[in-house]
Amino acid sequence: MRILLLSQFYPPVIGGEERHVRNLGAALAQRGHHVSVGTLMHPGSPETELDGAVRVHRLRGTLQRLSGLHTDPERRHAPPFPDPELVLALKRLVAQERPDIVHAHNWIYASFLPLKGLSGARLVVTLHDYGLVCAKKNFMHLGTHLCSGPAPAKCLPCATGHYGAVKATATTLGNWASSFAARRMVDRFIAVSRAVALHTGLTQGRAPYEVIPNFVPDDVGVLGPEDACLRELPGDGFILFVGDMMRLKGIDVLLQAYAGLERAPQLVLIGRRVADTPTEFPPNVRAFSTWPHSAVMHAWRRSLFGVLPSVGPEACATVIMEAMASGKAVVATDVGGMPDLVDHGETGLLVPPGDTQALAHAMQTLLEDRALLVGLEATSLARVGRLKAGAVVTRIEQVYRDVLRPAASRSAVPAQQGSGERSCQ
Repeated sequence: MRILLLSQFYPPVIGGEERHVRNLGAALAQRGHHVSVGTLMHPGSPETELDGAVRVHRLRGTLQRLSGLHTDPERRHAPPFPDPELVLALKRLVAQERPDIVHAHNWIYASFLPLKGLSGARLVVTLHDYGLVCAKKNFMHLGTHLCSGPAPAKCLPCATGHYGAVKATATTLGNWASSFAARRMVDRFIAVSRAVALHTGLTQGRAPYEVIPNFVPDDVGVLGPEDACLRELPGDGFILFVGDMMRLKGIDVLLQAYAGLERAPQLVLIGRRVADTPTEFPPNVRAFSTWPHSAVMHAWRRSLFGVLPSVGPEACATVIMEAMASGKAVVATDVGGMPDLVDHGETGLLVPPGDTQALAHAMQTLLEDRALLVGLEATSLARVGRLKAGAVVTRIEQVYRDVLRPAASRSAVPAQQGSGERSCQ
């Protein structure tokens, strides 16, 4: 098959979604497919380059040029509506690559929708977050509690607090229009967790979808050379948090819970600093800015266990998979896609989001009950195989084959919509 992956970001931009697209492209190419990637231009990166067997095309968009629209100049997002310049760039790219499948990730799909009918390609869209219904993508109303669902009287004020009135109106209305069109034009949605399928309305709608998790490479457990930054780590046996150091990820809850632990080892934080990152950390907490991914994997191997106390509904946290692949247990919150990844009492512990005492109790339990910790580690390592490329990419390939079948045979065998299968196991 000829497959064109569309992603608003791609390495050297670092993040779970970017690594997923890169890993997917590499795995598909290894299986004999012709794979190319269309992504937004990143300063300092070439317009076209080979990443292994995958050709990467970096495209310019009109809104991308307007730096004042973006909070983070390093991450100028694709808009949730067709960007004129990006539509033209995608039209040229489709003519060049002639894909059978266009597999889009995140809002960049909106700029392909006007081209779908003439392209001849089938369109698959992976939902890595709640952007199909939420202009902020995180499904948190006013940033404080889980949203009960989209509604004009709720969404516009909520988005205004995040973007400001003008950007919020354009983003929210554009997202509604693109979502309406997508539910009728996308050949198959892939939701990365049951929570994403539920909260984006796929479980109640008629749009065909599958629940397929993100994945980690088959060789994720093979460590590369040690980076110099690893010298800054404390001795083996620290508690590890990996992710953006922000309130939505539960960083303030984590610090409060950690302060209440008895005889605790050091807490290590690795991730981006953002607007609401604490300006100071307790003496026994080591905070590091974004590290190379290979160094993060070394850190997982040296850690005692991981913690991901997000208060928002994480869609399908790759860091949990990487911890499991490193043979580590994780304390996580029972929200979003986390229950799909962590089997409570078997591969880790789940606690209510925002509950400082419950988080502290779970961490203290793992510090004191080493037999339990060893058991969780062994089960995590045994079950991570279902989250590796060998298992997950096979399911994505099957989606491609399904949507390429003639319409008559596709209608005879409809897509599964919310089967009882757990998505991220």
